[in-house]
Amino acid sequence: MVATEHLTKRFGGATVVSKVDLRVPRGTAFGYVGPNGAGKTTLIRMLLGLIRPTSGRMELLGLPLPAKRRQALARVGSIVDEPRFHGHMTGRQNLWAIAAAREPEAHARIEPALARVGLLDRADDRVAKYSMGMRQRLGIAACLIADPELLILDEPMNGLDPAGIDETRVLIRSLVAEGRTVVLSSHLLDEVEKTVDALAIVDQGRIVAQGSIGELTRSGPPTFVVGSADNHRAGALLAPLASVARAAVEDGVLRVSLDGRISAVNEVIADINRRLVEAGIPIYRLEPEHASLEQRFLEITSRLEEAA
Repeated sequence: MVATEHLTKRFGGATVVSKVDLRVPRGTAFGYVGPNGAGKTTLIRMLLGLIRPTSGRMELLGLPLPAKRRQALARVGSIVDEPRFHGHMTGRQNLWAIAAAREPEAHARIEPALARVGLLDRADDRVAKYSMGMRQRLGIAACLIADPELLILDEPMNGLDPAGIDETRVLIRSLVAEGRTVVLSSHLLDEVEKTVDALAIVDQGRIVAQGSIGELTRSGPPTFVVGSADNHRAGALLAPLASVARAAVEDGVLRVSLDGRISAVNEVIADINRRLVEAGIPIYRLEPEHASLEQRFLEITSRLEEAA
């Protein structure tokens, strides 16, 4: 649904987006994540034709941009930065104004869109009275009146309370269940991990990792959690082993990271279990632990900083 090749944007001497190769599969929730200032919004603006790339190629819905921009954007809904509406008009009136610029069928989608985002009971209130969360939901409703195949949402969870974040997550998953594709740009890594199927991690304008959530969180060194009668003694026993990169007691458990070069992980874990038992340390927990998306992001960006 989205494809870019060596997409680059420079402003004067500053490179904001650098040689981005992005692939977004159809029918998925895809995250484009990174810290503030990483170039996420700039990439979205290029995809929507709001600014021109310095170099590179891009496609939406299989159509080349900018040559087929009008045709592609007819089936795209988007929020950039934050939704903007006329504050003196009601939510419903704002959607009618947006629908007027689209095909006649768009007006018939207004009521279902308001219901979908939970705003029917506030649709006739002026937008100036809306909270940030309500404006975000109205922005998604504005996307839906285009009946889009692709939604591009820039920081849709910004400013939301926990209930609003949960509602947005459920809404995004329901849109994907209908066969739509959602590209979600955010710096809230924990929330993105709960929402998307796959993602690209961007830092300083470059994609530093790309793949499914499972692939990215499993790509670090093998780590497992040990629960024992004496975690400190167990850690002291395991730390000197050549197969162990790190053994430390954290949050009441012993976390053990293996040397990333080891291929026979199961055999090493079995050997560690044997050593602990033979040392007279009772074991009641021994299980693999996958890194969170936030942990992987910090690991990747720290490695990049060291390389620089």
